[in-house]
Amino acid sequence: MRVVTTEPSSLTSALQSRIAQEIAAAGGWLPFDRFMALALYAPGLGYYANETAKFGALPESGSDFVTAPEISPIFGQLVAAQLAEALDRTDTREIWEFGAGTGALALQILDELAARGRLPARYTIVDLSGTLRARQQLKLARYEHLLRWVDALPDAMEGVIVGNEVLDAMPVQLLQRTKGQWFERGVAVRQAEGGEAFAWEDRPTGLRPPVEIDGPHDYLTEIHRQGEAFIRTLGEKLQRGAAFFIDYGFGESEYYHVQRHMGTLVCHYQHQVDSDPLVQVGLKDITAHVNFTGTAVAAQDAGFEVLGYTNQAHFLINCGLAPRMDAANLKARSMAAKLVMEHEMGELFKVIALSKGVQPWAPLGFVRGDRTHRL
Repeated sequence: MRVVTTEPSSLTSALQSRIAQEIAAAGGWLPFDRFMALALYAPGLGYYANETAKFGALPESGSDFVTAPEISPIFGQLVAAQLAEALDRTDTREIWEFGAGTGALALQILDELAARGRLPARYTIVDLSGTLRARQQLKLARYEHLLRWVDALPDAMEGVIVGNEVLDAMPVQLLQRTKGQWFERGVAVRQAEGGEAFAWEDRPTGLRPPVEIDGPHDYLTEIHRQGEAFIRTLGEKLQRGAAFFIDYGFGESEYYHVQRHMGTLVCHYQHQVDSDPLVQVGLKDITAHVNFTGTAVAAQDAGFEVLGYTNQAHFLINCGLAPRMDAANLKARSMAAKLVMEHEMGELFKVIALSKGVQPWAPLGFVRGDRTHRL
C-alpha cells in the first residue's frame, strides 16, 4: 500500500476533510467510485463544483485541459449538422446538452442552426456545476429566450441529446487482479508524515470485468456501472428522440485487452496528465476512458436502437468537414485538423448514436466508417 499526502491548499484541505468524514462513517474504506464522485462533484468543493478554471487552450489561463469546441468552432458547426438531421428524423423540437462546460459547444451549435434557419424551440442544458452554469449564461446570452438549465431530468422527455466528454467523467469502480485474485480498489485514510493522507486499499470482491482477462499477470481496470446506469435512466425518460455521445474510449475487446494492465484512469492538471487521483483533490480532473460496448448494451437494455458507432474523424468528415476546411484560413484549418488527425483526437475519440421511439435511420455522421459491428 502506497501512502500519499495531500496539497496544503484550503480547497483541498476542506475537501479532504469532507471525504475523510465519509470514509470514517463508512467504516474506514470507500470504493473508488464514491471517492471519485466526491472529488469531482461534492457541492462547492469538488472539481466540477468549485470555481477553479478548467477549460482552456493554455496552462497560463489556469486551465487543466482543452476540449474540441475550444480547439475549433468547426467542431460545433458539424455537430449541429447532425443534430439538425436528428431533429427532423425524430420530429422533435428540443436539444438537450449534458455537461455543457464553458458553453462553447452550445454557442457553436446554436449559431450554426440559426444560420440554417433551424433553431430548436428550446435548448436545455443539464449541468450540476453552478459556476459553469454562470459562465454558460454569459456566453449564451443572445439565445436566452431558447435556453433553460436543469439539474434533474423530468419523468418524460423528447428531443435530441448531445454530450461531449460527459461519459468519461462518470465515476468508475476500480478492479485489481493480484496473484490471480480480484480485489476492489478503494480509498482509506492513513497517518503519514505531516498528518493524515489518503491511501489505496484493496478488498476482495465478487465483481469482475465484463470479459475474461487472459494471463496470470496482475491487472488493473475499471468498470462503469454509474455511466451505464446513466444511459439506462435516459432510456427510461426519453420517449422519442435520439442521442449522440462523443468521448474517448474503446470497444470492449480493446478496453479489456490483455496488455492494458494499468487501466485507463488518468488525471488532468494544468495540461499535464498523471495517474494519481489521491493528491490535489478538487484541483484536478479525474477521468477514465469509456467502454462503448457497455454503453451500447446498456442502451439496448433500456430500449434504445444503436444507430452508429465510429471515430471522431469519420464522424466529422461525414458531417461536412471538407468544405468547412476549404473555406477556412490557414490557422483555422490547422486547428481543425487536430480534431481528425489520428495522433490527436481523430481516432481515440469515438461517437455513438442512439434513438428511441422513432424509425431507425442511418445518421449523417455514420454513413461511412461505421464500426457498430466491432462493439
